[in-house]
Amino acid sequence: CVPSKERAERLVLSIQASEQRRRATAGSNEDMVKLDGGRFLMGTESDEGFPQDGEGPVREVTLDPFYIDRFPVTNARFAEFVSATGYVTESERFGWSFVFQLHIPKERYATLVDATAPGVEWWCKVNGAHWRTPEGPDTSLAGRGNYPVVHVSWNDAAAYAEWSGKRLPTEAEWEYASRGGLEQKTYPWGDELTPGGQHLCNIWQGEFPHINTAEDGYVGTAPVDAFPANGYGISTITGNAWEWCADWFHPTHHITATRVNPQGPASGVNRVMKGGSYLCHKSYCNRYRVAARTSNTPDSATTNISFRCVRDV
Repeated sequence: CVPSKERAERLVLSIQASEQRRRATAGSNEDMVKLDGGRFLMGTESDEGFPQDGEGPVREVTLDPFYIDRFPVTNARFAEFVSATGYVTESERFGWSFVFQLHIPKERYATLVDATAPGVEWWCKVNGAHWRTPEGPDTSLAGRGNYPVVHVSWNDAAAYAEWSGKRLPTEAEWEYASRGGLEQKTYPWGDELTPGGQHLCNIWQGEFPHINTAEDGYVGTAPVDAFPANGYGISTITGNAWEWCADWFHPTHHITATRVNPQGPASGVNRVMKGGSYLCHKSYCNRYRVAARTSNTPDSATTNISFRCVRDV
Protein backbone atom coordinates (compact mmCIF):
# COMPACT_ATOMS: atom_id res chain seq x y z
CA CYS A 1 0.00 0.00 0.00
CA VAL A 2 1.50 3.33 -1.07
CA PRO A 3 0.41 6.34 1.05
CA SER A 4 -1.09 9.32 -0.72
CA LYS A 5 0.98 12.46 -1.15
CA GLU A 6 -1.20 14.24 1.41
CA ARG A 7 -0.76 11.45 3.93
CA ALA A 8 2.99 11.35 3.35
CA GLU A 9 3.27 15.11 3.85
CA ARG A 10 1.27 14.84 7.06
CA LEU A 11 3.61 12.10 8.29
CA VAL A 12 6.65 14.30 7.64
CA LEU A 13 5.04 17.20 9.51
CA SER A 14 4.19 14.87 12.39
CA ILE A 15 7.78 13.68 12.67
CA GLN A 16 9.09 17.24 12.52
CA ALA A 17 6.66 18.38 15.20
CA SER A 18 7.71 15.51 17.44
CA GLU A 19 11.41 16.32 16.97
CA GLN A 20 10.94 20.05 17.53
CA ARG A 21 8.93 19.74 20.75
CA ARG A 22 10.81 21.46 23.54
CA ARG A 23 12.01 18.80 25.91
CA ALA A 24 12.11 19.33 29.66
CA THR A 25 14.06 16.72 31.59
CA ALA A 26 15.81 18.65 34.34
CA GLY A 27 12.94 18.61 36.83
CA SER A 28 12.44 16.14 39.64
CA ASN A 29 9.92 13.37 39.02
CA GLU A 30 8.87 13.31 42.69
CA ASP A 31 5.07 13.20 42.99
CA MET A 32 4.82 12.61 39.25
CA VAL A 33 3.31 9.69 37.35
CA LYS A 34 5.15 8.19 34.38
CA LEU A 35 2.82 7.56 31.46
CA ASP A 36 3.77 5.30 28.56
CA GLY A 37 2.12 7.39 25.85
CA GLY A 38 1.21 5.67 22.62
CA ARG A 39 -2.08 5.93 20.79
CA PHE A 40 -5.40 7.09 22.23
CA LEU A 41 -8.68 8.52 20.98
CA MET A 42 -8.83 12.26 21.69
CA GLY A 43 -11.90 14.50 21.55
CA THR A 44 -15.59 13.72 21.50
CA GLU A 45 -18.65 13.93 19.29
CA SER A 46 -21.06 13.56 22.20
CA ASP A 47 -24.33 15.49 22.26
CA GLU A 48 -23.24 16.83 25.66
CA GLY A 49 -20.36 18.70 24.07
CA PHE A 50 -19.83 22.16 22.62
CA PRO A 51 -19.00 21.76 18.90
CA GLN A 52 -18.05 25.44 18.68
CA ASP A 53 -15.18 24.75 21.08
CA GLY A 54 -13.65 22.20 18.72
CA GLU A 55 -14.18 19.16 20.94
CA GLY A 56 -14.44 16.93 17.87
CA PRO A 57 -13.88 15.08 15.75
CA VAL A 58 -12.66 12.05 17.65
CA ARG A 59 -9.16 11.36 16.31
CA GLU A 60 -6.32 8.96 17.04
CA VAL A 61 -3.35 10.77 18.58
CA THR A 62 0.09 9.35 19.38
CA LEU A 63 2.20 10.63 22.27
CA ASP A 64 5.72 10.01 23.50
CA PRO A 65 6.11 8.84 27.13
CA PHE A 66 6.06 11.63 29.72
CA TYR A 67 5.75 12.35 33.42
CA ILE A 68 2.85 14.39 34.80
CA ASP A 69 2.29 15.88 38.25
CA ARG A 70 0.11 13.69 40.40
CA PHE A 71 -1.53 16.84 41.79
CA PRO A 72 -2.04 20.43 40.64
CA VAL A 73 0.66 22.82 41.85
CA THR A 74 -0.23 23.73 45.42
CA ASN A 75 0.06 26.99 47.31
CA ALA A 76 2.94 25.50 49.28
CA ARG A 77 4.86 24.52 46.13
CA PHE A 78 4.23 27.87 44.47
CA ALA A 79 5.45 29.64 47.63
CA GLU A 80 8.76 27.75 47.31
CA PHE A 81 9.11 29.08 43.75
CA VAL A 82 8.38 32.66 44.81
CA SER A 83 10.76 32.40 47.77
CA ALA A 84 13.58 31.10 45.56
CA THR A 85 13.12 33.57 42.70
CA GLY A 86 11.31 36.63 44.00
CA TYR A 87 8.75 36.14 41.22
CA VAL A 88 5.80 38.54 41.22
CA THR A 89 2.62 37.26 39.59
CA GLU A 90 0.68 39.28 37.06
CA SER A 91 -2.24 39.71 39.46
CA GLU A 92 0.13 41.27 41.98
CA ARG A 93 1.51 43.59 39.33
CA PHE A 94 -1.95 44.54 38.09
CA GLY A 95 -3.10 45.16 41.68
CA TRP A 96 -6.31 43.12 41.33
CA SER A 97 -7.82 39.86 40.14
CA PHE A 98 -11.24 38.26 39.60
CA VAL A 99 -13.07 36.68 42.56
CA PHE A 100 -16.41 34.89 42.45
CA GLN A 101 -19.21 37.05 43.85
CA LEU A 102 -20.38 34.69 46.63
CA HIS A 103 -16.86 34.50 48.06
CA ILE A 104 -16.85 38.18 49.02
CA PRO A 105 -18.80 39.36 52.09
CA LYS A 106 -21.42 41.85 50.93
CA GLU A 107 -20.26 44.38 53.51
CA ARG A 108 -16.84 44.43 51.83
CA TYR A 109 -18.07 45.18 48.30
CA ALA A 110 -17.65 48.91 48.67
CA THR A 111 -13.99 48.66 49.70
CA LEU A 112 -12.86 45.67 47.66
CA VAL A 113 -14.78 45.55 44.42
CA ASP A 114 -14.30 47.74 41.36
CA ALA A 115 -17.91 47.90 40.14
CA THR A 116 -16.87 49.42 36.81
CA ALA A 117 -14.98 46.30 35.72
CA PRO A 118 -16.43 44.68 32.60
CA GLY A 119 -17.15 40.95 32.54
CA VAL A 120 -19.60 38.28 33.52
CA GLU A 121 -22.02 39.22 36.27
CA TRP A 122 -20.72 36.72 38.83
CA TRP A 123 -17.09 37.87 38.65
CA CYS A 124 -15.87 40.77 40.77
CA LYS A 125 -12.71 42.76 40.11
CA VAL A 126 -11.19 42.68 43.58
CA ASN A 127 -8.40 45.08 44.47
CA GLY A 128 -5.58 43.29 46.28
CA ALA A 129 -6.62 39.77 45.30
CA HIS A 130 -3.77 37.49 44.20
CA TRP A 131 -2.37 34.06 44.97
CA ARG A 132 -1.42 34.91 48.58
CA THR A 133 -4.74 36.67 49.32
CA PRO A 134 -7.24 34.74 47.22
CA GLU A 135 -10.43 36.59 48.18
CA GLY A 136 -8.87 39.98 48.86
CA PRO A 137 -6.32 41.68 51.15
CA ASP A 138 -7.98 40.52 54.38
CA THR A 139 -7.67 36.82 53.42
CA SER A 140 -4.70 34.46 53.51
CA LEU A 141 -3.50 30.95 52.69
CA ALA A 142 -3.83 29.76 56.30
CA GLY A 143 -4.88 26.12 56.16
CA ARG A 144 -4.67 26.07 52.36
CA GLY A 145 -1.11 24.94 51.71
CA ASN A 146 -2.39 21.76 50.07
CA TYR A 147 -4.93 23.56 47.88
CA PRO A 148 -4.23 24.42 44.23
CA VAL A 149 -2.60 27.78 43.73
CA VAL A 150 -5.01 30.17 42.00
CA HIS A 151 -4.84 33.66 40.53
CA VAL A 152 -2.03 32.40 38.31
CA SER A 153 -1.94 33.42 34.67
CA TRP A 154 -0.58 31.23 31.88
CA ASN A 155 2.56 33.36 31.98
CA ASP A 156 2.92 32.73 35.72
CA ALA A 157 2.39 29.00 35.25
CA ALA A 158 4.96 28.85 32.45
CA ALA A 159 7.49 30.68 34.64
CA TYR A 160 7.00 28.17 37.45
CA ALA A 161 7.31 25.26 35.04
CA GLU A 162 10.58 26.56 33.63
CA TRP A 163 12.00 27.13 37.12
CA SER A 164 11.09 23.58 38.13
CA GLY A 165 12.73 22.05 35.04
CA LYS A 166 9.39 21.02 33.62
CA ARG A 167 6.85 22.43 31.18
CA LEU A 168 3.11 22.85 30.84
CA PRO A 169 1.31 19.86 29.32
CA THR A 170 0.08 19.97 25.77
CA GLU A 171 -3.67 19.64 25.50
CA ALA A 172 -3.21 16.12 24.13
CA GLU A 173 -0.99 15.10 27.04
CA TRP A 174 -3.45 16.57 29.52
CA GLU A 175 -6.41 14.72 27.99
CA TYR A 176 -4.50 11.44 27.74
CA ALA A 177 -3.58 11.71 31.43
CA SER A 178 -7.07 12.75 32.46
CA ARG A 179 -8.67 9.73 30.80
CA GLY A 180 -6.77 7.44 33.15
CA GLY A 181 -6.56 4.63 30.62
CA LEU A 182 -10.29 4.60 29.81
CA GLU A 183 -11.25 4.97 26.16
CA GLN A 184 -13.80 7.61 25.18
CA LYS A 185 -15.41 7.89 28.61
CA THR A 186 -17.02 11.16 29.68
CA TYR A 187 -15.13 11.51 32.97
CA PRO A 188 -11.84 10.12 34.29
CA TRP A 189 -13.79 7.37 36.08
CA GLY A 190 -16.47 6.52 33.50
CA ASP A 191 -19.69 7.88 32.03
CA GLU A 192 -21.74 8.49 35.18
CA LEU A 193 -21.09 11.76 37.00
CA THR A 194 -21.90 10.48 40.50
CA PRO A 195 -21.73 6.67 40.44
CA GLY A 196 -23.62 5.23 43.37
CA GLY A 197 -24.34 8.79 44.50
CA GLN A 198 -20.64 9.44 45.19
CA HIS A 199 -19.16 12.79 44.23
CA LEU A 200 -15.81 12.27 42.52
CA CYS A 201 -14.98 15.88 41.68
CA ASN A 202 -15.58 19.40 42.94
CA ILE A 203 -18.17 21.18 40.81
CA TRP A 204 -21.26 23.31 41.44
CA GLN A 205 -24.43 21.83 42.90
CA GLY A 206 -27.57 23.89 43.18
CA GLU A 207 -28.77 26.88 41.18
CA PHE A 208 -25.89 28.63 39.47
CA PRO A 209 -24.75 31.32 40.23
CA HIS A 210 -26.80 32.04 43.35
CA ILE A 211 -27.02 28.85 45.43
CA ASN A 212 -24.28 26.27 45.87
CA THR A 213 -25.45 23.41 48.07
CA ALA A 214 -21.88 22.09 48.25
CA GLU A 215 -23.00 18.47 48.21
CA ASP A 216 -19.44 17.48 47.24
CA GLY A 217 -18.15 19.18 50.38
CA TYR A 218 -16.75 22.42 48.95
CA VAL A 219 -17.99 25.84 47.89
CA GLY A 220 -14.59 26.93 46.60
CA THR A 221 -11.43 25.01 45.81
CA ALA A 222 -10.70 21.72 47.56
CA PRO A 223 -7.40 20.14 48.67
CA VAL A 224 -5.61 18.56 45.72
CA ASP A 225 -6.09 15.07 47.18
CA ALA A 226 -9.73 15.49 48.22
CA PHE A 227 -11.12 13.03 45.67
CA PRO A 228 -10.03 9.58 44.45
CA ALA A 229 -7.31 9.44 41.80
CA ASN A 230 -8.06 8.17 38.30
CA GLY A 231 -6.73 4.95 36.81
CA TYR A 232 -3.28 6.48 36.32
CA GLY A 233 -3.06 7.71 39.91
CA ILE A 234 -3.69 11.35 38.97
CA SER A 235 -5.81 13.42 41.34
CA THR A 236 -8.21 16.34 41.04
CA ILE A 237 -7.81 16.66 37.29
CA THR A 238 -11.54 17.28 36.83
CA GLY A 239 -13.36 20.15 38.53
CA ASN A 240 -11.79 22.17 41.36
CA ALA A 241 -9.75 24.57 39.18
CA TRP A 242 -9.14 24.94 35.46
CA GLU A 243 -5.67 23.89 34.35
CA TRP A 244 -3.56 25.75 31.81
CA CYS A 245 -2.17 23.83 28.84
CA ALA A 246 0.75 24.83 26.63
CA ASP A 247 -1.28 25.12 23.42
CA TRP A 248 -2.67 28.18 21.77
CA PHE A 249 -6.42 27.74 21.35
CA HIS A 250 -8.14 27.32 17.99
CA PRO A 251 -11.49 25.58 17.35
CA THR A 252 -10.49 23.82 14.12
CA HIS A 253 -6.66 23.68 13.93
CA HIS A 254 -6.56 20.08 15.18
CA ILE A 255 -8.66 18.77 12.31
CA THR A 256 -5.73 18.94 9.87
CA ALA A 257 -2.83 19.21 12.33
CA THR A 258 -0.28 16.54 13.16
CA ARG A 259 -1.54 13.59 15.16
CA VAL A 260 1.88 12.81 16.68
CA ASN A 261 2.66 14.89 19.78
CA PRO A 262 0.30 17.70 18.67
CA GLN A 263 1.05 21.10 20.17
CA GLY A 264 -1.68 23.34 18.83
CA PRO A 265 -1.23 26.25 16.43
CA ALA A 266 2.01 28.22 16.29
CA SER A 267 0.36 31.40 17.55
CA GLY A 268 -2.93 32.72 18.83
CA VAL A 269 -4.76 34.99 21.24
CA ASN A 270 -5.91 32.58 23.97
CA ARG A 271 -4.33 29.55 25.62
CA VAL A 272 -6.16 26.26 26.19
CA MET A 273 -7.61 25.43 29.59
CA LYS A 274 -8.95 21.99 30.54
CA GLY A 275 -10.80 20.26 33.35
CA GLY A 276 -13.49 22.65 34.49
CA SER A 277 -13.73 24.08 38.00
CA TYR A 278 -15.84 24.31 41.13
CA LEU A 279 -18.02 26.82 39.25
CA CYS A 280 -18.99 24.46 36.42
CA HIS A 281 -22.63 23.36 36.35
CA LYS A 282 -24.58 21.28 33.85
CA SER A 283 -27.06 24.11 33.31
CA TYR A 284 -24.51 26.24 31.44
CA CYS A 285 -20.98 24.77 31.45
CA ASN A 286 -20.48 21.03 31.77
CA ARG A 287 -16.87 21.41 30.71
CA TYR A 288 -15.70 19.13 33.50
CA ARG A 289 -15.81 16.37 30.85
CA VAL A 290 -12.32 15.17 29.86
CA ALA A 291 -12.76 16.09 26.17
CA ALA A 292 -14.11 19.57 26.92
CA ARG A 293 -11.94 22.61 26.34
CA THR A 294 -12.03 26.35 26.78
CA SER A 295 -9.51 29.18 26.68
CA ASN A 296 -8.39 32.46 28.17
CA THR A 297 -5.82 35.15 27.48
CA PRO A 298 -2.33 34.32 28.82
CA ASP A 299 -2.44 37.18 31.34
CA SER A 300 -5.83 36.20 32.82
CA ALA A 301 -6.21 35.02 36.41
CA THR A 302 -9.13 34.13 38.66
CA THR A 303 -9.95 32.14 41.79
CA ASN A 304 -10.64 29.04 39.67
CA ILE A 305 -7.57 28.75 37.41
CA SER A 306 -4.51 26.68 38.32
CA PHE A 307 -2.11 24.26 36.56
CA ARG A 308 0.08 21.19 36.79
CA CYS A 309 3.34 20.38 35.02
CA VAL A 310 4.86 17.61 32.92
CA ARG A 311 8.41 16.60 32.07
CA ASP A 312 9.86 14.39 29.39
CA VAL A 313 11.25 10.92 29.97
